[in-house]
Amino acid sequence: MRLSYTILYVKNVKDSVAFYEKAFHLKFRFIHESGLYAEMETGGTTLAFSQFELIESLKVDFQKSNPKKPPLGSQITFEPDDVKKAYEYGCQHGAKPVKAPEVMPWGWECAFVRDPDGFLIELAKECPK
Repeated sequence: MRLSYTILYVKNVKDSVAFYEKAFHLKFRFIHESGLYAEMETGGTTLAFSQFELIESLKVDFQKSNPKKPPLGSQITFEPDDVKKAYEYGCQHGAKPVKAPEVMPWGWECAFVRDPDGFLIELAKECPK
C-alpha cells in the first residue's frame, strides 16, 4: 500500500492554490470545474484541496481547521533545498511563523509555519554529515 493523496479541507480552494503556489513554489495540476477541488504537483503524494462544502455534501463529519485556534493534530512536510530560505520566503508570502529553523538532535533542520487556513506545515531537510 502507498500513500497517494493528502487532502486539506479548506474555506476557499482557489485561495489555497494561490497561497501554496506563491509561498512554496508548488505547481498547480488540476482544478475541478466546480472550483471545489484542486490538486498540486508535489512528487509521489498528491496534495489536494477540497472546499468544506464538498466533504459536507458527502455527510462526513470532520473538524474544520481554524487559524485562530491551535492547529489540528497533523502536519504536512515539505523538503526544500534550503530550510531557512524557504521559511523566510514562505513567511514573506503569507505563511504564519510558528517555529524558526533549528537543527534537531536527530540531524534534521526543521521549521514550522501555518497556512491561511491554519494547517501546520513543516519545512525539513536532513543536514549534511
